[in-house]
Amino acid sequence: MSAGKQASKQRITFERHYKNATVADVWELWTTKEGIEEWWGPDGFSVTVQTLELRVGGTFGYTMTATAAPQVEFMKKAGMPVATHHRGSFTAIEPERRLAFNFPVDFVPGVAPYPVETSVEIFPAADGVRLLVTIDPMHDAHWTDMSAKGWEMQLGRLEGSLAKRTAQGS
Repeated sequence: MSAGKQASKQRITFERHYKNATVADVWELWTTKEGIEEWWGPDGFSVTVQTLELRVGGTFGYTMTATAAPQVEFMKKAGMPVATHHRGSFTAIEPERRLAFNFPVDFVPGVAPYPVETSVEIFPAADGVRLLVTIDPMHDAHWTDMSAKGWEMQLGRLEGSLAKRTAQGS
């Protein structure tokens, strides 16, 4: 599938409300090596950040490794390596308000690489933080569904990290 067909599909938006969270904590978890490594990725995966140049045009590079048995098995059955390297670039940065970045999808066997855009918007709320994450769809319905499920898990992990910070009185 061409990137043009992929890009013409409707984007997917996830909305979350994190009670008792602060904008500063949410921003830190999205924009620091330590923060990203704490929650990024779906359940059963760990992430190691190699590069993080927080500026428009700056790069963001990490390795995502399947660590749980079901995820390792899935990756192997799909003909994919257990660890995948990802490198993208920031396209927008408004401190403690908005973040956008592109990553090439270059890890799916038999599919030509294409870009996926993600945007993150952070809003203060009376009792916490409202978060909107908008992603491009992937090349087909199956992979788009898998991506959406991954984001659901990932945003749940973000919620857990924020709850931990609140409990510790960050």
